[in-house]
Amino acid sequence: MVLKEIDSKQFRDMVRVATHRMGKNAEFVNSLNVFPVPDGDTGTNMNLTIESGARAVTKNQSTSVGDLTESLARGMLMGARGNSGVITSQLFRGFYKATQGMKTLNAQELANAFSNGVTTAYKAVMKPVEGTILTVARVAAQEGAEKANDTDDVEEVMKAVVEGAKKALKTTPDLLPVLKQVGVVDSGGQGLLFIYEGFLEGLLGENFADQYQPDETEMDEMINAMHHQSVQSQLATQDIANGYCTEIMVDLTADVPNKKKFDLEEFRKHLSELGDSLLAVSDGEVAKVHVHTEHPGDVFQYGSQFGQLGKIKIDNMRIQHETIVNDDEEKQDAVDFAVIAVCSGNGIRKLFESEGVNRIISGGQTMNPSTADIIDAIKKSGAKQAIILPNNGNIVMAAKQAAEVSDIPVGIVPTKTISQGLTAMLSFDPDTSVDENVEAMTEDLDSVVSGEVTQANRDTNIDDVEIHKDDYLGIVDGKIKVDNADLVAATTEMIEKMLDEDSEIVTIMFGRDANKSLADEVVKAVEAKHDDLEFEVHDGGQPVYHFLVSVE
Repeated sequence: MVLKEIDSKQFRDMVRVATHRMGKNAEFVNSLNVFPVPDGDTGTNMNLTIESGARAVTKNQSTSVGDLTESLARGMLMGARGNSGVITSQLFRGFYKATQGMKTLNAQELANAFSNGVTTAYKAVMKPVEGTILTVARVAAQEGAEKANDTDDVEEVMKAVVEGAKKALKTTPDLLPVLKQVGVVDSGGQGLLFIYEGFLEGLLGENFADQYQPDETEMDEMINAMHHQSVQSQLATQDIANGYCTEIMVDLTADVPNKKKFDLEEFRKHLSELGDSLLAVSDGEVAKVHVHTEHPGDVFQYGSQFGQLGKIKIDNMRIQHETIVNDDEEKQDAVDFAVIAVCSGNGIRKLFESEGVNRIISGGQTMNPSTADIIDAIKKSGAKQAIILPNNGNIVMAAKQAAEVSDIPVGIVPTKTISQGLTAMLSFDPDTSVDENVEAMTEDLDSVVSGEVTQANRDTNIDDVEIHKDDYLGIVDGKIKVDNADLVAATTEMIEKMLDEDSEIVTIMFGRDANKSLADEVVKAVEAKHDDLEFEVHDGGQPVYHFLVSVE
């Protein structure tokens, strides 16, 4: 039987199943991270992005597909996190623009919507790179367009889109050498394939997600109370040891590979080791979990051993806490020209504030703020104009997206590291325009070399550096340069690779997993070979990275 149109009910099913499929596979997408460092968050970002869109669709009671695509696009735009999330939101922004005002979608209109999404996404990326999510989206849309020329069956067009995405995903290692070197496909492309597969399943009425709907009212009230109490009880944002409020629901009746026998007490015991504020209940068919953790992916992975994951939710409590604090300080903090920086770690926060930053968004590696988080910070600044310092390459696009929809002039200085952000602040002038500040602050970014030290989470080989799990990695301006089993040695070796004949000042910020004593050892080792250098040591308090280093 030929299906000639997609109506509002079918489109809702497509969005719902796609969201479920992306959520169920978010951790797998995270695992495709090229670098062997604990920052693989593409799956998490894409999941949170489409979840935001799906919530907007759920709230819209319209029977017009065009109205629903508008809600989906708007929700995804506001919830977009990381480059992968922003690009996905742009794909569906273009999808909406092509379907605006349409009651239903026929085969040609569906194909046109995917094609327009690709056009919009490519325009949003300053330097599009093939072998990424863009390639997967482009080939998928092309396959859909070709099929629409041969049939008026929307199911056949959607199948062609999925097959095109699969075909393109397989080619990503050939187009992007680093993927082939590590032996993975592009993570963003894989995430998009999961979304498109969910669209197809929802359209076909197969593999429906959320087949169980237990009464969650009492459980949700308990979770909300516990979460609220935990967040409010913290003295300061930096005191929150486990920053992600994580919730999962597990369908214990579902068959999964290598399924483990469920025992509630053992289940609780293991989860208690992954975080705090744990609440885990089960009626024998469904288990529901609330826990505050630094590693949501570990919770997902553990829960999936006992059944199929249903509802998944992650909230960044550091951002929530700052919102509470900032609400209280909103009036006294209002300024004419705001500088807003994204960072994590109390010491780093104080460094930015000492240089003139007047509002901080908690975030960085592994916890990218959404477009809505950045817009909220702009609004709460009360300023007439603002500058954003993303301080992470994976946050730049979300910042630009926020600037586009802001009610005031907002400039983005494309800082990719904390060191670049601090350097950029030296050129900030509140008496000049946004554009003049962006130009001056951006010019200074090349004057600093940025280094980061973290631990490898797997064995691999990148750029002729043999990497061993749990060794310390020295990363210079985004490239892994050092692998060493000793933290001080790895940091010292990394700094040596950052120096040149013009180097004058070395700034070292130690994180939560290091201390001043270790930093002093690094200084002593480097100083022994370079007595002409000046050193500054700060307690950054940042997660993930043992040391952040800048050389100027």
